[in-house]
This record gives sequence, C-alpha cells and structure tokens, in this order.
Amino acid sequence: MARTASIERKTKETEISLTLNVDGTGERSIETPVPFLNHMLEQIAVHGKVDLTVKATGDVEVDYHHTVEDLGICLGQAFEKALGDKAGISRYGNFSVPLDEALSRAVVDFCGRPYFVYRNEPLRPGRVGDFDVELVAEFFQAFANHARANVHIIMEYGENRHHLVEASFKAFARAIRAAVKVEGGGVASSKGAL
Repeated sequence: MARTASIERKTKETEISLTLNVDGTGERSIETPVPFLNHMLEQIAVHGKVDLTVKATGDVEVDYHHTVEDLGICLGQAFEKALGDKAGISRYGNFSVPLDEALSRAVVDFCGRPYFVYRNEPLRPGRVGDFDVELVAEFFQAFANHARANVHIIMEYGENRHHLVEASFKAFARAIRAAVKVEGGGVASSKGAL
C-alpha cells in the first residue's frame, strides 16, 4: 500500500497544496513566498527521503506567521494520513545533526498523542534573512498537533542562527526517516493500538 497523501488548505490567510510520498527518494518541488522556509522544507525532503511537492501563497505582507504555521499544519496532516494506522512502523526516531559550530537534536514519536517540546537556548532572537526565528517553534508545534506526534527539538549549542535552525530541520528529517521505517508486524505499542 502506498504511503502517500495530498492535502489542500484554503483560508482567508493562505492557500496551500501539498503532496507527500513517505517512501520517496527526496524528490521535491517547493514553492512558497518564504524563501528560508523553502530551504528548510527541502531539508525535510532530502534528509527524510520523502518526496514533497508544495505550492503555497499567503498574506506575507502581514508577516510570515500564517504561511509558516499553515505549512506545518499541512505537513503534519499529510504524515498522519499517509501513515494510516501506523502498523509496522518503527514509530520512534532520534537523530542529532551538526552544522559547523551548531548541534541540534530531534526526537519524534508517531504515537497518536500530540506534544511539542522546544529547547532553543542558544538561538538568539532575530532573523535569518527576512525569516524571524521565532517561527521555527510555530512550524514544529503545528506539525506535532496535526501529525498527532510527540516532537522534541533541542538546539544543544551553536552561535549562528542559520546553522542552529538548519541543523534542527535536518535532525527532524532524519528522526522522521527512522520513525516511519517499516519493521513489520503490528502497531509498536503494548496496548496494541496507538
């Protein structure tokens, strides 16, 4: 059975079309009005080995918040839909990624219970280009809620905002890659259901 999903979301603030193939090779086509987020979504596709197509517009004249959050919602919904009952998947993923002086870690559990923990002590407030780094938390919170996943993002250390954020997205992608790996058998839970 193909683990794919297509999500359409249209509000007064954004319009998003997203397709996901969990068992992909990193193929991607990403078009949003948020250049740095495009770069981060590419990291998810490449390092998560998922195929991802995204077309999005949003009220970026207000700011990037609505577009970033809604893309997190859509990506989370796509994983929730594509993974179905989650039978046979590893369920858990944990990965650390260095990027020059920065080190970030991501831990993911596709358990059916949304929870988000964000430890970003080394990340100073500010921007990467015109992207406000406070939106990183908004993206991951929206993903966790709509993928119904437990997501922990930990920025261990670093100085450069770009490096800290990019290492976090790469770690997240690799944690997802591990968590969605098919290991066979039923649902990975002593309860027999997630």
